[in-house]
Amino acid sequence: MKWTSRVGEKTWLVDAGSQLIKFWLEVGNKEQARRFEARIEDPLQQWKLSPTDLESRRRWHDYSRARDHMLDITDTAYAPWYIVRSDNKRRARLNCIAHLLSLIPYDKVPRTQVAVPLGCGDHQHPPQPVLRPARPAGSRSAP
Repeated sequence: MKWTSRVGEKTWLVDAGSQLIKFWLEVGNKEQARRFEARIEDPLQQWKLSPTDLESRRRWHDYSRARDHMLDITDTAYAPWYIVRSDNKRRARLNCIAHLLSLIPYDKVPRTQVAVPLGCGDHQHPPQPVLRPARPAGSRSAP
């Protein structure tokens, strides 16, 4: 399927009143290589690697050129791409959330003043120890 066939669908979505927000999370070649090496060395992370993933490292530059071509064709004024550097995953997520919220129009909701109610009369709770064991030390309950 060609990228251009999808552009018309996006126009229809936006013309129908939807707000189309597109993020591209961009991981640099160096960081991607570091992540792959870490997965190869860590037996608990090796399940994340497939032969396809390993082949994609070999074709990094080919995929990058295809990505650039796709972004050029599908980046439009009515539905632009927002490219987010995501070498730092936490920072990338926070930036995406902040930017997404800045793009969504909203009306300020009026809020009523809330007052904390007074306690129930002059009743006082008896003093409680700050720390107390749930059961006597050394005792065990049967399952």
